[in-house]
Order: sequence, then C-alpha cells, then structure tokens
Amino acid sequence: MSSSANNEEQYQSNIDGPKTPKRTPMACQFCRGRKLKCDGNKPSCGNCDRRGYPCNYTPVSATSPK
Repeated sequence: MSSSANNEEQYQSNIDGPKTPKRTPMACQFCRGRKLKCDGNKPSCGNCDRRGYPCNYTPVSATSPK
C-alpha cells in the first residue's frame, strides 16, 4: 500500500467524524441504578445476564414535575 493511499484513508476517517455508539431507547432498572451502559436486549440485557439478576424495563414518563 502506498503512503498516498494510506493518507487518503486517514483523511476519509477524519471527515466522517468520531463514531458514536447507538443509543439504547430504554435502560433496564439495574443498569439505570448502577449507571451502566445497557445494551437493551430483551428479555435480559447483557449486564443482568452475566450477573444473574432479573432484568426489568420500566418506562419513564416523558414529562417531569417541576
């Protein structure tokens, strides 16, 4: 591979910007309580599955009381 091709690949990756992980629409109660990244898998996310905890998803209200 030539150095000009390598430079072009680096330039293209800089244009795209940093890769941001896709957000999970809802975290389970365990991940939310521990502030862990929940993968959102159902019926049990990866964190709960590894630890053997029950995985519960509870919807959060869109509006918060002021």
